[in-house]
Amino acid sequence: MCGIVGYVGKGNAQDFLISGLKRLEYRGYDSAGIVTLSSGGNVTLLRAEGKIVNLENKLAKNKRKDRIGIGHTRWATHGEPSESNAHPHRAGNIYLVHNGIIENYKELKETLKKHEFKSETDTEVLAALINSFYGDGKYALADAVVQALKLVKGTYGIAAVSAKNPEEIVVARSGSPLVIGVGNDVTLIASDASALVGHTKHAIYLNDGEVAVIKKDNIEIKTLNAEPVSAKVEEIETNLAAIQKGGYEHFLLKEIMEQPESLTETLRGRINKKAGTVHLGGPGLSESELRKIKHLVIVGCGTAYHAGLLAGYFIEQFTPEITVETVIASEYRYRNAYIPKDSVALIVSQSGETADTLACLREIKKQGIPTIGIVNAIGSTIAREVDGGTYVHVGPEISVASTKAFTSQAIAMVMFGLTIAQAKGVKPGVLRPYVEEIVKLPEEIRGVLNDVKEKVKSVAKQYFDYDHAIYLGRDTAYPTAMEGALKLKEISYVDANAYAFGELKHGPLALVDDRFFEMTLVPEGILYDKVISNVREVLARGGHVIVVTNAEFDLPVENIIRISSDLKIFAPILMNLVLQLFAYYMTVAKGYNVDQPRNLAKSVTVE
Repeated sequence: MCGIVGYVGKGNAQDFLISGLKRLEYRGYDSAGIVTLSSGGNVTLLRAEGKIVNLENKLAKNKRKDRIGIGHTRWATHGEPSESNAHPHRAGNIYLVHNGIIENYKELKETLKKHEFKSETDTEVLAALINSFYGDGKYALADAVVQALKLVKGTYGIAAVSAKNPEEIVVARSGSPLVIGVGNDVTLIASDASALVGHTKHAIYLNDGEVAVIKKDNIEIKTLNAEPVSAKVEEIETNLAAIQKGGYEHFLLKEIMEQPESLTETLRGRINKKAGTVHLGGPGLSESELRKIKHLVIVGCGTAYHAGLLAGYFIEQFTPEITVETVIASEYRYRNAYIPKDSVALIVSQSGETADTLACLREIKKQGIPTIGIVNAIGSTIAREVDGGTYVHVGPEISVASTKAFTSQAIAMVMFGLTIAQAKGVKPGVLRPYVEEIVKLPEEIRGVLNDVKEKVKSVAKQYFDYDHAIYLGRDTAYPTAMEGALKLKEISYVDANAYAFGELKHGPLALVDDRFFEMTLVPEGILYDKVISNVREVLARGGHVIVVTNAEFDLPVENIIRISSDLKIFAPILMNLVLQLFAYYMTVAKGYNVDQPRNLAKSVTVE
């Protein structure tokens, strides 16, 4: 959620901190701040509510050539958005930025009577706690941080500096990501590697329970128990072009239009077109282990959950011996759920840092169940902790609303299901149609995006003043409708809710009136006639119906968005492109911030 950056080197710390915070804007925030230190220990602390431009206006009047500093974009968890609640927080000579939540901050605050609190945050409590060990000179900064963190319950990624020692930054993490960028005579810190792109290609990903003392030419990492850690320097794969708009007005539109290329990367080296087979090396399961699988648990939140639902429908079609259970991570982590023998869990997260999903992963591992990650962010916590995995390789998603990750997550999971089916001896004739359509999917996506873009834009403008919507689908079109409703809800703030068509008569029909429009998905297939009957039910009650279809359709609805494609099995994936574009253009028509919707963050690293 929140963003952390840090700099220690020979250059201008303020310049890097501001540019780094701008790179992290997509994560969501409501205030921002930086602190820099001069070699003589002079401190420049700047904080501002709202967008980073407000912080830049303050910076213009407070330019410094300091060579060390830390910065932060805050997404409120304790206390309203305000300058006093913005990071960095100060206690004595300590300045601290923090991602996460300190769960026992109230108890800790009661022990810190000497500190005069000026904010409502848990972070200031942690700063004061560190200072309680550091202030009398008994502990060095790193040791004071360690002593404080041993008393903390909760999650954190922190960076701390001291006015008494303007040569080093101390960082630590538990449940909230931190990356250390390694350069020549410069060391950088970020909560997301995207802030480091263009400054260095080399990074160290800090693990939970580790503390690092960072200087411009030296990095020392230890555990909270003072055990030395041998750090692994990894290459940052993201390039600068991938985190720029590339001529598009918004990152969201760019990422929607990138799906032919991003899915191609997901498929690269994993499909044998001639043999009609799939090979995924990442999961690391032998054929005998794959044959034993009887139960698949798919764990995700939001878009990742919807991708899992969609993949589950497909996997059940060609592997009838498997039961697929797709669960919401935030609920599943607190259930006393027994996972049967011969199960495998798919852990799905674009960022690889989703707090609830990570908690589920750890609980599932306690039961001895093999875990497979379906993750985009290389080096992320989930990617490191699963037993095996498949990177989807879609590149950075900067817009808060996930689009290209959904497509690749769903297909990656389908490919895992095909791998199981192959091992179980399912006849090639059953599997080949799925493989053939997957191979065609990138180019079909390209064609549909180009064909429907202007039509969708026109239709979206007709409905931009609506505040309510119902999304409807059956079978594989149902989770697609759920994802489409989520996209519209999160960026256009329309109260959009999805239902299975068959549930209409069990309640949702009561909603059909002039306040609502109905987005209906009508794919070809064995349920086509039933879906047509469902659409008639909505029309009979005066519904404002939009139909997305790849079939012949002649009912008197308000709008039809027709998809031209030879694909039958994966038509719902193509329909989702329409729903993504519809949400985008409706939000543009409403005049809202497409890439940074209110109240939301890209990477949800707190519960």
